[in-house]
Amino acid sequence: MKEKVYIETSIISYLTSRLSRDLIVAAQQQVTQEWWENRRSHFDLYVSQLVIQEAEKGDEEAAAERISTLEEIPVIEMRIEVLELAEKFISSRSLPKKASDDALHIAISTIYGLDYLLTWNCKHIANAEIQKKLARISLEEGYEIPIICTPYELMGE
Repeated sequence: MKEKVYIETSIISYLTSRLSRDLIVAAQQQVTQEWWENRRSHFDLYVSQLVIQEAEKGDEEAAAERISTLEEIPVIEMRIEVLELAEKFISSRSLPKKASDDALHIAISTIYGLDYLLTWNCKHIANAEIQKKLARISLEEGYEIPIICTPYELMGE
């Protein structure tokens, strides 16, 4: 059985956007493309309606490309438990209110018991200090947060 990966919006954005002039972002885009081409078939991928909503924003042509990339990926439903866990992440001050969508991404992948949450959002999602707090809250609620990582960390051997 394949492990399950939640694909957060930043992955789709990096995958489909023009190559950045910023060397770090360009390297991250390249790693994302490499992961997509060589590693994604090793996993079952999932997104949420929130990923689709975020991917639809911005430039029409770029949004269309992002949405096209998402077409083959199953969409998992937003359940009340997701909203409740995300609210606990915010109310505990583990995440700021302005990161409520980030809290939802983490809560979705947690409630559904996915193995990984793949992201380039290192401010609020792939952040070790925040993850430690969220792991404790999740455990108190009877859940285990997924391994939250960037494509670098999910490249295999």
